Amino acid sequence: MSERHQQVEDAIVARRDRVNDALPEDLPVQKPDHLYEASRYLLDAGGKRLRPTVLLLVAESLLDVDPLTADYRDFPTLDGGQADMMSAALAIEVIQTFTLIHDDIMDDDALRRGVPAVHKEYDLSTAILAGDTLYSKAFEFLLDTGAAPERTVDANKRLATTCTRICEGQSLDIEFEQRDVVTPEEYLEMVELKTAVLYGAAASIPATLLGADEETVDALYNYGLDVGRAFQIQDDLLDLTTPSEKLGKQRGSDLVENKQTLVTLHARQQGVDVGDLIDTDSVEAVSEAEIDAAVKRLREVGSIEYARQTGQDLIASGKQNLEVLPDNESRYLLEGIANYLVERDY
Repeated sequence: MSERHQQVEDAIVARRDRVNDALPEDLPVQKPDHLYEASRYLLDAGGKRLRPTVLLLVAESLLDVDPLTADYRDFPTLDGGQADMMSAALAIEVIQTFTLIHDDIMDDDALRRGVPAVHKEYDLSTAILAGDTLYSKAFEFLLDTGAAPERTVDANKRLATTCTRICEGQSLDIEFEQRDVVTPEEYLEMVELKTAVLYGAAASIPATLLGADEETVDALYNYGLDVGRAFQIQDDLLDLTTPSEKLGKQRGSDLVENKQTLVTLHARQQGVDVGDLIDTDSVEAVSEAEIDAAVKRLREVGSIEYARQTGQDLIASGKQNLEVLPDNESRYLLEGIANYLVERDY
């Protein structure tokens, strides 16, 4: 591991720890206990906290604040006020968790972050309510930052629009499973909606709350979109190449569920149909040998390398948008996180 890669991982861990410390305070287990325990279940199970880390790093860079002494609860704005950046970071993280809970219900996935999915650990009704509770809490958190009213309204509008687009992306993802032909361009549009817009929100909402100009907000949003699409492409690759115990869910589940990914779309253009590679309709029944054989074939036709190169191109594009930020360590770490998103192995 390079020294720079280690610095990026250390930066993620440091901010993840701050987010984890804040969660019990802002999202305590309260009555009804069963609901709030289920709401906290995946949050307590872990997670890298990449999206709130991006939000905190953008705030640090905009104000050129030393992260070692930063008080995220009482963060300076560009015009001399204060805003609670930790509340904004938590809003992003609980929206992410809400989407995971509902995704697992729709896909009937058994594992998430190495533990049973919420609807498996509790029950379907409780899982739906837990996701809905997190969705609502996100807007409460964003309303409580103490930023100027017009900025608070703009930030909440952006988060609301983001949630709508996530639902649109999920709907497209489901639709694609029933279609014989999906283009790579349609796939990239789908992952922009389903995944990347939340990275866009994470990067742009702090700029909105802290009083940055429109050009800066837009550039940071575009950074999030590019790195978010690359993140999803890497997730699709990891589903094929990372062992289940490290991945936290069943390896190869995307193939078995006939998910349309950049890998499978490229393979189909090369005359290779995933349906011919995996002869089962059950994630639990698929063998490691079948997944290995499928991955080998996908490598042979260049589909895995095609997806990997597309992700790297998006990262390069995303990093160019960071030129609107001051030249400081936090901006440098945002560039490093962009690289990390396509270099991570779980």
